[in-house]
Amino acid sequence: MAKTKVVVVDDSALVRSILTEIINRQPDMECIGAAADPLVAREMIRNLNPDVITLDVEMPRMDGLDFLSRLMRLRPMPVVMVSTLTERGAEVTMKALELGAVDFVAKPKIGVADGIRQLAQDITDKIRIASKAHIRRAPAAPAPGAAPAAPVKAVTMASLGKASTEKIIFIGASTGGTEATKDVLINLPADSPAVVITQHMPPGFTKSYATRLDGLCKIRVKEAQDGERILPGHGYIAPGGMHLSIERSGANYIARVQDGEPINRHKPSVEALFLSAAKVVGPNAIGIMLTGMGADGARAMKVMKDAGAYNYCQDEASCVVFGMPREAIAHGAADEVLPLNQIATKVLERLRATSGMSLNRV
Repeated sequence: MAKTKVVVVDDSALVRSILTEIINRQPDMECIGAAADPLVAREMIRNLNPDVITLDVEMPRMDGLDFLSRLMRLRPMPVVMVSTLTERGAEVTMKALELGAVDFVAKPKIGVADGIRQLAQDITDKIRIASKAHIRRAPAAPAPGAAPAAPVKAVTMASLGKASTEKIIFIGASTGGTEATKDVLINLPADSPAVVITQHMPPGFTKSYATRLDGLCKIRVKEAQDGERILPGHGYIAPGGMHLSIERSGANYIARVQDGEPINRHKPSVEALFLSAAKVVGPNAIGIMLTGMGADGARAMKVMKDAGAYNYCQDEASCVVFGMPREAIAHGAADEVLPLNQIATKVLERLRATSGMSLNRV
């Protein structure tokens, strides 16, 4: 079997050395080059044709994001970002995922050498996943002075009425899911049912992710807090490194944010969220499984369906990685399998049928 060819791009000679060592220890991959800046990396990519690159966010001579943006327009390929675990690092990482990076690894601000060695399994797992990801060419930047493209008209409701207070939408996602979840949420109206989201993400990044979504969406989006009410028109994201589930308190639903052992190797885990949806929300739950590697949440999504929920899975063609949706489909958990750009519309159409309200165009 051919090995996955990796080019490491990092301005730190120490980090380049450690990442090269970690990669070359794997029987199924090899580091074929290590570049100290994007300009050197550009020549390596052209000459060595790697399968995956790891890219530091903060680079000399050319900013890592600028390089990534150009790369995804001109020669799209799988990229795993290496980000510093800081607030700015989190914000830049969210932008990198928006530009087309498959995933990221968060290196500590201090004790970098030991920290990266401790992340060896995570790093190599993400390189393997990235090597199989579906990569799409980023759209070209508009020419200076060009008229902006006309906005796409979204299908939404004038009012969802009672349906928005009774229903709750549950989303599970992993690799590629930050952008897939955004594509669903931006098409939901301000009076949408509450949306509760588990996206596989480490501590320190979900707050920036929630803030970014809040600025883009009609609904309000935030990092979930333990004990808060789950309200229509709001989205709640599981904090990195914590499980999120739903409980009932009288007539209200509340968020339960708890530490605990990883489930299916993940914390937060989609399994924990979806099982609570089945137990507490039952037929008023709508499940959505988006792109991601592995099987986290697949079994629990079937439990949701058995409890009366209606479930959507993203189709293979629109997934970055068709792991979690494929497993959910294999478990018999899906009511519909759809391209990403149809999921929000189909959810709204189903809510319209539930509420009996008319569908408007905005």
